[in-house]
Amino acid sequence: MLSSAQNQLDRFFDYLRYERRNSPRTLSAYHQDLMRLCRYCNEQAIESWPDVDNYIGRKWLGSLHQHGLSGSSIQRILSACRSFYRWLIREQYVSANPFDLLKAPRHPRKLPDTLDIDAVQQLVDLKGDEPLTVRDRAILELFYSSGLRLSELVSLDVGDIDLSAGEARVIGKGNKTRIVPVGRYARTAIQQWLTIRSRMSTESEMAMFVSRRGGRLAPRSIEKRLKSWAIRQGVNRNIYPHMLRHSFASHMLESSGDLRAVQELLGHQNISTTQIYTHLDFQHLAKVFDQAHPRARRRR
Repeated sequence: MLSSAQNQLDRFFDYLRYERRNSPRTLSAYHQDLMRLCRYCNEQAIESWPDVDNYIGRKWLGSLHQHGLSGSSIQRILSACRSFYRWLIREQYVSANPFDLLKAPRHPRKLPDTLDIDAVQQLVDLKGDEPLTVRDRAILELFYSSGLRLSELVSLDVGDIDLSAGEARVIGKGNKTRIVPVGRYARTAIQQWLTIRSRMSTESEMAMFVSRRGGRLAPRSIEKRLKSWAIRQGVNRNIYPHMLRHSFASHMLESSGDLRAVQELLGHQNISTTQIYTHLDFQHLAKVFDQAHPRARRRR
């Protein structure tokens, strides 16, 4: 492509970084997706962004599908391209967005993995008063109590949790702040952790959860500890942090039926994202129906 096209792409990344203040992870995703578009343009001898039209965009998405990319991956790439061309239109480099009318291939929506209530209780019921055990018990209880994302839990500082009020201030996607309740068991576990946290943390460290070295605990370390505890607690599942968030949402919806409240607690911008848990709830109801209704039960 022409150097001017590359310069426009670099300016778009500056826009995401400095004006939109997107996270490094979001910037990395945009970069990866738009580099795919650049490579395709180079292969097709397309030199400038106005040369990309709806037909070229449709051909490119078709080639991505033929190379095995899932519908969700293509949808993410399509979203990045739309955003880029909206910026190009704003800066008057192009007059139309060739990706506006394009749609990614439909894909079956996968239901999230969850644990039942008994399995959650088995997982979080850690015994012992070793510092790492006390810390990990607080982490597990907080994950399930408040439905936090891994990134939200990692970024928590000591001052973000008010134990007397029973709430935590978390920063979610898009740097949006929300207040979430912290349950009784989680408050007890966090209080126990705070009494010994100073033994592990450095003097200037503000992170709620710290590693052996005294710094903020890394996401990968939490993932490893969670898998280790699942094995030790006898939970025969491939456990990961987001599974506790899914379990929180499913159990809340199953008990309350209040989809809007669960949406607020999870920090979902669109309620359609939260509606996936209604499918899980229906599966639970269908199972109860099969077991209880006289006309549903199979003959032995």
